Amino acid sequence: MSGNFKKQLSLTDLTFIGLGAIFGSGWLFAASHVSAIAGPAGIFSWLIGGFAVLLLGIVFCELGAAIPRAGGVISYPVYSHGPLLGYLMGSITVIAFTSLVAIEVVAARQYAGAWFPGLTISSSGAPTIAGWIFQFVVLCGFFYINYNSVKTFARTNNIISVFKFIVPLLVLGCLFMFFKPANLHVAQFAPFGMSGVEMAVSAGGVIFAYLGLTPIISVASEVQNPQRTIPIAMIASVLMSAVIYVLLQLAFVGSIPTEMLAHGWAAISKEFTLPYRDITLALGIAWLGYFVVADAIISPTGCGNIYMNATPRVVYAWAKSGTLFSIFSRVDKKSGIPRPALWLTFALSVFWTLPFPSWEALINVVSAALVLSYALAPITVAALRKSSPDLDRPFRVRGFAVIGPLSFIIASLIVYWSGWSTISWLLGLQIVMFLIYVACAKFAPTRKIPMKQQVISSSWLIAFYALMMLVSWAGGFGGHGYISHPLDTLVVAVVALVIYYWGAAVALPAALVDFSDEDTEEDIPAASRHSSRQVQPAYRQTH
Repeated sequence: MSGNFKKQLSLTDLTFIGLGAIFGSGWLFAASHVSAIAGPAGIFSWLIGGFAVLLLGIVFCELGAAIPRAGGVISYPVYSHGPLLGYLMGSITVIAFTSLVAIEVVAARQYAGAWFPGLTISSSGAPTIAGWIFQFVVLCGFFYINYNSVKTFARTNNIISVFKFIVPLLVLGCLFMFFKPANLHVAQFAPFGMSGVEMAVSAGGVIFAYLGLTPIISVASEVQNPQRTIPIAMIASVLMSAVIYVLLQLAFVGSIPTEMLAHGWAAISKEFTLPYRDITLALGIAWLGYFVVADAIISPTGCGNIYMNATPRVVYAWAKSGTLFSIFSRVDKKSGIPRPALWLTFALSVFWTLPFPSWEALINVVSAALVLSYALAPITVAALRKSSPDLDRPFRVRGFAVIGPLSFIIASLIVYWSGWSTISWLLGLQIVMFLIYVACAKFAPTRKIPMKQQVISSSWLIAFYALMMLVSWAGGFGGHGYISHPLDTLVVAVVALVIYYWGAAVALPAALVDFSDEDTEEDIPAASRHSSRQVQPAYRQTH
């Protein structure tokens, strides 16, 4: 039997969840990578990333306030376009989230290697046997915290988050004391032009550093007064993090000893493999380096803990859509925790620590996958405004006619900037999963929504993936360069705009939309009542 989620999270809890998810390993590693890709102009990369996430966050606010559901990033596309879209989003989001848990643990281990060299293979960033055991023990700790109760998780996160922000602020204060204005121009302000600024948003770890919105949405069903709490917490989290990130990047660029820029910005990431720890040693303030390393262990682990909490809600929502085994939709009555989904999250998080040796090896893929899971929100909002105009929307985005397509265009560009090597297999995998779903139609939830309707309502996403792969292959971000910059940016924007209106136009008909999460006995075919598959919810119009 399944229990119900408990409304235990306050505005403070939710804001700290957002900030805690945003402030993970991104700020600890991104500064040197952004500098190497974009030079001092990387400051604009942080502004672009913050603007993009703020737009997507505002859009998510409408969904989160109107439909507070666990694992909302999966639930919303199911309501607007059907189970097939939920299946595609479920797969990519679970991959992104569980690998994100892994990357945060890997980041903590890499910084811990500054104190305990036996954890990391020198010059490679890969873990030793002892390093992998360290990562596994930390993941076990996440599992234990989240296995007990949501409130236990929230209290732990609040304590960790307070400490996480003390060190960045201390770093800012100290580095600005060594600020050298000449660093902004001595090796050129934008040595790699606008393409460098754009590439840094994805490849430099900027967008990765910002992506903490989904955990807020994923615990929506456990939030007190979600209509008010979700928008405030989300907007506050993004704005505060943007200010801190821009200042941190400026402080890092300005405090580098000027003589170290003799060979240009491209070599900076090699000079500062652990950016803020290495810069403190270069400036002779080693005492601050100890605080940075301590924070570098705590911040990523705090972020990883948040995603260990959020991901089971996504798995739960995926199972509720009818396209994942029903066991993962079970919620423990006493604790209100989806424990089977938590076990799956833990297992996958451990798996991702096996093939990927370092933070740098994962960053591009995780960033692109996370952005893709966010990118559907504007189309979902547009579709639901069409199919469900009577849905109560306590928070309604003003100016959505502009914000909707603009946010999808920016998200598409960020995915494109991640480069062909990432896009080719990530989007290609999604197309393969689409074909598998269609080929296995007899196992899919089709009783309420025919397969034909599901394919029609999801066709735009497959077209989007195919066109993005084509432009990426022909473009200048890791592609063959047949389409030069900035023409490639314009092409992606046009593709995104067409796909946006296509996706909104092929939403489920109003008669097939139902916002109920409760399955009844009559909704469950006799042949499936004792199977391991979750049967689809009813899709009837409700008012």
